[in-house]
Amino acid sequence: MIKVLFNDSCNICSKEISHYKSLKPDQIKWIDINDVSLSTEISGKSHRQLLRRLHVIEDENIYSGVKAFIVMWDKIPKYRWASKIITLPAIYHISVIIYEIIAYVLFLKNKHQLDEKK
Repeated sequence: MIKVLFNDSCNICSKEISHYKSLKPDQIKWIDINDVSLSTEISGKSHRQLLRRLHVIEDENIYSGVKAFIVMWDKIPKYRWASKIITLPAIYHISVIIYEIIAYVLFLKNKHQLDEKK
């Protein structure tokens, strides 16, 4: 069982995670990072850090960004192929760059959530 920590208040993030949820992967527990006390306690990360990237916890290890997607996709049969392809060195490095750009834009878009949780 893995735990996926995602921002359910972000319409883009929520839509993507809803798609994965609809595939009913039985090895994933979904955790909204806006349950700040729970998400920060289980991850050891601040709300700001959790808002910045997708995070996955597996066997006491926490993964973020592209590595988190790799772990998550490996648990979803329909996306297992993507977890294999994205680990190829050239694809992985390009994916990290693209992910970081998109994640930063989403962070800026949703940064107001930090003030709301104070």
